[in-house]
Amino acid sequence: MFMTNIFLTGYRATGKSTVAILIAEALAKKAIDADVYLEQKAGMTIAEIFAEEGEQGFRDRETEVVKELARRENMVIALGGGAILRKENCEALQGRGITVWLTASAEVIYERMNIDPLTGQRRPALTSAGGLQEIQQLLAQRAPLYFAVADFKVDTQQLSPKDVAAEVVSRIVG
Repeated sequence: MFMTNIFLTGYRATGKSTVAILIAEALAKKAIDADVYLEQKAGMTIAEIFAEEGEQGFRDRETEVVKELARRENMVIALGGGAILRKENCEALQGRGITVWLTASAEVIYERMNIDPLTGQRRPALTSAGGLQEIQQLLAQRAPLYFAVADFKVDTQQLSPKDVAAEVVSRIVG
């Protein structure tokens, strides 16, 4: 069986956490959401970390978690949307598995975030713009970083999580 890690990257609400579970089931791996793991280690929500420590404090904690999880084996790891912002996080992934970029348009991401009851708790605003404008700005900034770290990408916009997982599995194991 395919023993290496699979890292899912991409902006918030592209399906990383849900798809990680489905891929893990299909490939007999363990799934872990890096943001949930970070919250468990910190004993605080991401929003609370942002409020108490700012984005820098959160990113420091995130780097610790990315490095720790990347050293594990046989995992499907849903990374936080901003994990690619630090070069050291991207370097931690190299040679440790396959990185898949899950994409969607800014409009679809905005829709998904608005229907997710955890958005306020788990997904603090990252710019003063907020909303769709923030998503558009951050996607434009991050797209080259996602592209650079990913082995391939899957557009989640028109696919169910099950179909996204099937596409990822198919591209990895043939």
